[in-house]
Amino acid sequence: MPTGKWMAVVWPAFLAAGVLEIVVFAFIDPHDLHWHDGALPLSRQGIYTLAFFVFWGVTLASSALTALLNMSAAEVND
Repeated sequence: MPTGKWMAVVWPAFLAAGVLEIVVFAFIDPHDLHWHDGALPLSRQGIYTLAFFVFWGVTLASSALTALLNMSAAEVND
C-alpha cells in the first residue's frame, strides 16, 4: 500500500484515539481502574499513555479494515 494510503488510515485513527482519550478520561479517574481485583501499578500519566495506544490500535485496525474493504480486486492483488 502506498505511503499516502497508509497516512489516510493512520492519521484519522490517531485523531479518533485522541478524541476517545478525552471523552473516556473526562468521566473516569485512572486510579479507579482495576485489573484482576487490584489497582493498576501505573501512574496516571502511564495509564493515559497506555490507554491512548490501545485506543489508537483499535481505531487503526478499524480504519485499515475499512480501507482494505474499499480496495478493488486489482489493488489487492498487486
